Parts: sequence; C-alpha cells; structure tokens
Amino acid sequence: MSQLKFGERYFSNRDHLSRVWSGIRELATLTESDLSENADTASIENEIHAPFSCLVCGDTNSGKSSLINSLLGQDLCPVNALPETRQIIRFRHADASQDAISSRCHEKFLTAPVLRDFNPIDTPGINALDADQKQNIGHLFPYAELILFVFPVSNPWGASSWNLIASLPESHQKRIVFVIQQCDSAEAADIDVIMEHMADLSMKRIGMTLPVFPVSAKLASEAKRNETLNLKIYQKSGFQALEHYISEHVCYSEKRKAALRAWYNQAAIALHLIDEQIDQNTRLQRVHHGFLRSLEDEIDAMRESLVSRLPSHLTKVAEIFQDEAILVSRKLAKWLGVLRSLFKVFTGDNTGNRIESLLTERLRSAVESVAENDGSDIVTACLKHWQDLGARINESIGLPIDTSAPIDGTLETARKHFVERIGSAAHRAIGNLHVRKDLERELRHRNMAIKSFSASSLIFLSIGAANGVMNTYLLPWIFCTIGLLFLFGGMIISIITKSRISHDFRVTLSETCGAFADALRSDYEDAIRSFFQEYTSCLGSIRKHLAQEERSNGPKQNRWQNLFLTLKSIEQDL
Repeated sequence: MSQLKFGERYFSNRDHLSRVWSGIRELATLTESDLSENADTASIENEIHAPFSCLVCGDTNSGKSSLINSLLGQDLCPVNALPETRQIIRFRHADASQDAISSRCHEKFLTAPVLRDFNPIDTPGINALDADQKQNIGHLFPYAELILFVFPVSNPWGASSWNLIASLPESHQKRIVFVIQQCDSAEAADIDVIMEHMADLSMKRIGMTLPVFPVSAKLASEAKRNETLNLKIYQKSGFQALEHYISEHVCYSEKRKAALRAWYNQAAIALHLIDEQIDQNTRLQRVHHGFLRSLEDEIDAMRESLVSRLPSHLTKVAEIFQDEAILVSRKLAKWLGVLRSLFKVFTGDNTGNRIESLLTERLRSAVESVAENDGSDIVTACLKHWQDLGARINESIGLPIDTSAPIDGTLETARKHFVERIGSAAHRAIGNLHVRKDLERELRHRNMAIKSFSASSLIFLSIGAANGVMNTYLLPWIFCTIGLLFLFGGMIISIITKSRISHDFRVTLSETCGAFADALRSDYEDAIRSFFQEYTSCLGSIRKHLAQEERSNGPKQNRWQNLFLTLKSIEQDL
C-alpha cells in the first residue's frame, strides 16, 4: 500500500460497491424492478462517499502544517518559522482551484487527487486562539473522524492543548491521536522518555492512554520528494506507523463500516427484488406464450371448422361437375355433326383436345367461383375474429397489434392465393381423369369408319364417271348408285356414332364425378391451411416481441449472477 493512499482497502470496497450499485440500477431499469424500498440509499451513498475528515490541532509552531504536507506528499499548507496559519483551513478537492471564505473557516479547493478521499483541516495554534476561533474549532470536533493533536518534541506539555483535550467529551477523546513532531532534532532515548510521560499524562488528564506517534515531517518530505520513495529515510521519519494507523482507522471506522454494511444490505435487498422481478417476468412470459398458443389453437379450430364443411362444398362441386358434363356432352354432339365429321376427315380431327380444354376451362371457372365464395366467407370470419383479438392481446400481453400491414390487405392477398390454388387443383384433377384418352380412342375408330365409307364412295363414283365417259349405258348408274350407297352408309355411321360417343362421354364424366371431387379434397384442405397460415402470420409482431423478451432474459440473468457474486466477494471484507 502506498503511503499516500489512506484506507485503500476501504475506498476500494466502496468503489466496488458503487459499481455494483450502478449495475443494480441499470438492471432494475432493464427488468422494470421497483426499488422504491431503497429510497434511503442516497443518504447512505452520500455518507460513504464523503471524504475522510482529519482535524489537525496543536500549539503555535508545533509543525501542524508541515505534518499535513508530509502526509499528503504535497506542499498544500504554507510553512514558516513564524506562525502562518491564522484561521481554520479546510482542504477539499475540485476540478479547478478556488477559495471559499466564511466567518467560520477558509475552504481551500485544490486539484490534488488525494483530496478526493482525504480532507485535512489545519487550525491556528490553540495557545493563540480568540473566543470565536475556539468556538469554530469546537464545531469541528463532532464531524472529524480523526483528531491529530500535534506537539513539538521540544515542549509536548503545552497547557492549552492539554486543557482542550481534557474538556472534550469521551466520544471525541477516543478519536484523538498524539503526534510528536520534529523528532529528528531529539535523541531516541529522549523520545522514549517523552512518550512515557505523554502516556502517563494522558491517563491522568482523561483517564485513557491514547496512541502516540513520534515523527519528523522534515524527513518524511525528504523521503517523498522524489518519485521513488527513499525507504530508509521514510522509516526514520516515523511516518510509516502513523500513516498505517490512519489507514487502518479509515478501514475499520465503525461509522464507515456501518455505512458500508448498510449500503451492502440495501444492494442485497435490491438484488433480491430484481431476482423476484426476473422470475416474475419469466413466469409472465410463459403465460404470454400460453396465451399465444391458445390464439393459434383458436385459429386452428376455425380452420378445422371450415375443413369440416368440405363434404357440403364438394357436393356442390360434384353438382357443378354434372351440369358441366351435360353441357360439354351436348357441345361434343354438336361438334360430331355429319358435315363437320366429313370435313374433319380431310382436315384432321382435334375434337378431343377442344373438348378437354372446354371442360377444363368451364370447370376451373365454376370451381373458382365456389372458391371465391368460400374465400369471402373465410375473410369475413377472420376479420370478425381479428377485431376481437386486438383487445384481448392488448389486455393479456399489453402490446398493441402491429398495424403496419393492414389486415384487410393481408386477408385479400390470402383469398386470391386460395382461389388460385383451388383453380390450379381443379385443372390438375381434370387432367388426372384421362377423359380425353378414352374419347380420342372412340373418335379414331369413328373417323376410320367414316374415312372407309367416304373412300369407297369416292372410288365407286370415280369408276361410274369413267364408264360414263366411255358411253356405256348401265355401268355408270350402277357404280354411282353403289358410291351413293357407301356415302349414305357413312352418314348413317356418323349419326349413330355421334349419339353413342356423346352419350358414352357423358356417362364417363358422370362416373368420374366422385373421383374429381375426391381429388379436390386434399387440395382444398391444403388451400384452407395455407390461408390460415397467412392469417396467423399477422401475429408475427407478437411472436417477435415474445422471442425478444425471452432472448433478453438470459443476459439479464447473467448480469444478476455477476452482480451477486461481486457483492458476495465484497461481503468478505466488510
């Protein structure tokens, strides 16, 4: 411990405790803890941060100012062979040097760092005090934590000093330390005799023996003059024992230890309150998460309620499929007319592709119309649920619903996605029925038959025409009649197959109606789930808020643990 740092351990504990208390305040703010029970902490904090006050008294030219300068290692007090201190001077710390003079004392503010925690008070010689000065010094005794009575080695029996000491209350006398100054001018044997006489006189005058320290401020100043302490001269000066005593007095002062313990207890109470608040916040977060899960369960229940209505919806889809099957079958019959069929023999037949496209387009449009109605119903249900949800969330979590993305826009987007998904599913379902494959097989057989009759008719008509050119009489008529019979037969085949194919196509569609509805079921369920996923995403701000609170709990708990361990380590020194 450096001789310039009195009570270093005490001030170290104080600073550690101060940092802990600052950390407690910050953590209390983060955890929203109420520390109103610690309202008296400010007065305790002011008390333990107050600099150590040391009152230096003695007769004129006893070496009081030199003692202060040597103790602090700086020339703060003027020193002269003649008396220099004519009034009470209290040395205090400030960022800029200044003086404050009152009727009672002269406060001298200096920038010396040592004055932050140690404030000496220099006094005029007791044997030269007037009445006012005696009264002013008398006011200082109750507040001084240590009172140094300085005696010159040449005359340690000054009546003025001893009379003042004897007149003080016992509580003040217990804080008195005798300092025999200028011991470098006396022999060691003489100093031993003086100390024995001081002890005897102390017992006779005040009934107790007070500590006595023979010192030489001159030698101490010389030892401290350089940056590197001259240990030999320093030990010879006697200051080591005096400064150790002062330091121990600072560290073990009952007043300061009591203040530190009180501040420690307040810090421990505050940490306990914060710990309870962290636990309460954790429990509250669990409640909030449970509330959020209940909301999600509500939304799931809404979704399942709509899914449970699927059979009635699919029945409606099946009815639409039946109606569209009849209409498309009629359209097919129209496209299989005689003249059109004969024309397609030469130009190519794409009836199967056209029928499938027509069926797909009409069914997709019809299914999307149903999905539009369902989507509107879901949007209405969600809007009604959302209006009730806002008040409940604010009441349970204390957090307003995020309005940065309007719910109307989100639900409208979800509805469009729902309709598009059902339409795409209808398209896929029609493709999976393979109605075009069977239709085209029958159309190929029909076209081959029509082609055969048409070709035969053309062949016989051509032969008949050739015989007519050769001026034969009966043969042209015979061959032309046969050609016309083949043509008539092709027309009959066309008419018969038209009815059969259109009827079979309608029957086939009717038979696949259930398969079409079943194929839509899973897609319909998935589309509803996707809709509600988008609706549930509107609770994202609540999830994010709860997640952030949960993530912040770990660092808060770690900070609390560090503060607790630091406080426990300080407890060992209290």
